[in-house]
Amino acid sequence: MQPSHYSQLTFNQRRQVRLLYVAEQDKKCWYCKSDLEKDPPQNILDKKITLSLFPKGFLDNPVHLHHDHDTDLTIGAVHAYCNAVLWEYEGQ
Repeated sequence: MQPSHYSQLTFNQRRQVRLLYVAEQDKKCWYCKSDLEKDPPQNILDKKITLSLFPKGFLDNPVHLHHDHDTDLTIGAVHAYCNAVLWEYEGQ
């Protein structure tokens, strides 16, 4: 999968790119490597996130398109909770 510039993608294009990553990753989360159709593993869920740091409804969509905030390039598909952990704990 060729990375895309996240900010230049429309909502529908982001959805399509996310689906391509899901297929390429064999339905596994880029971050935790577990099944995207299930909850992240307990070691991820044990990392409490501060919901007030994120937009309202951030966790409503179970799978997110992860991207690098410096380069704006897409990286892969992740659980919504993993995306929050990546941002809050790892600055991604």
